[in-house]
Amino acid sequence: MDKKLEKKTFTVKRVATWGGGALLLLFIAYQFIFADRSSKLKVDRDKITISDVKRGVFQETIPQTGTVQPKRTVYLDAIEGGNIKRIVAESGTVLKAGDVILELTNLSRELQVLQQEAALVESINRSRDTRLGITKNELEQLSTLAQIDNQLAILVPQYRRQKQLYEKKLIAKQDFEKTEADYNYNMDRRKFTYVTYRKDSLNRIEQLHDVDDSERRMKQNLVGIGKILDNLIIRAPIDGQLSYPQHWDVGQAVNTAQRLGQIDVLGSYKVRVPIDELYRPRISEGLHATTEFANKTYGLVITYKYPDVTNGRFEVDMEFDGEVPPNIVRGLSLRMRIELGQSSEELLLPVGGFYKDTGGNWVFVLDGNDRAVRRDIKLGRKSPDYFEVLEGLKPGDRVVTSSYENFGNNEVLLFN
Repeated sequence: MDKKLEKKTFTVKRVATWGGGALLLLFIAYQFIFADRSSKLKVDRDKITISDVKRGVFQETIPQTGTVQPKRTVYLDAIEGGNIKRIVAESGTVLKAGDVILELTNLSRELQVLQQEAALVESINRSRDTRLGITKNELEQLSTLAQIDNQLAILVPQYRRQKQLYEKKLIAKQDFEKTEADYNYNMDRRKFTYVTYRKDSLNRIEQLHDVDDSERRMKQNLVGIGKILDNLIIRAPIDGQLSYPQHWDVGQAVNTAQRLGQIDVLGSYKVRVPIDELYRPRISEGLHATTEFANKTYGLVITYKYPDVTNGRFEVDMEFDGEVPPNIVRGLSLRMRIELGQSSEELLLPVGGFYKDTGGNWVFVLDGNDRAVRRDIKLGRKSPDYFEVLEGLKPGDRVVTSSYENFGNNEVLLFN
């Protein structure tokens, strides 16, 4: 007869099935909880730039380009208008003060000067006639006083003698009265004439003073009018090199106050530098800069900061601090770095293309030799070579500093 077999609870098949399911569940749980689910991208290590984070001296600078200019320039403006009569000195000529540069001609102005000179000469002659008249009047009054004094010199002793004789009744009364009348007349005449002379003398002093002042002014005007024609001759006011803003030809018209050229003092130069208005609060006189010229570094210092802002930029003048580069000329462009404030020791990250893609908020930091992991950071000031690291990095960290343009949103880079 058949025997009934009992089913086993834990068969090999069931144990294998349950064990496999448990292992599957554990694997899924592990992947869910512990596995690295970050997005990855394989990159060629030879095509990226890796830089070290280190401590060093940080000097915040801004790169700028300046133009070499003479330290002193004197501009030549036409004081009188006219036409060019003769060009004596060509552009580029080295001149001494007083050398003739251009000669102008202006016939109408020359005729006007001659008329003014003639009028002044006539006025000066009238002034001299006035002085002669005053002097002549004074001489006439003095001559009258002399005549009166001569008459009194005769009448006074005659009057005194006849008075004594008349008192003794030795002469007739009629003779004494005639002499007495002549004596009194001449005494009164002298007194009145002298009073008039004194009053006229005070007036004459004032008149002569006014005449002298007027004549002196007219002579000064005559000299000044004569110099008007001198203004038609353009001379070098200082020693230096001449340059014209345009080409001049004989016969060309020149207007009053028109710029004819300029003279640059040789041997001393400055650099005119335009700077973005963003840096205006941080730029001041005394800040230093460096520039490279002929494979040598030269120092400069800001000597003047212009107050105006034009098209979002302001300008400063810089002078060489110490040695001046040889063979520099006006108009040469110099690239320089202007230092902003004092240097300090900071944690530094080299500048690279990553900043354009991340804004300096995160970078890829090497985790071992075969991969780099995204990490949030915080950067501060920037120089042409380095960023100042404020948070997220430490000395010795190795950072991918080349462009992240092709990395997308991946969080891990795997190096080939």
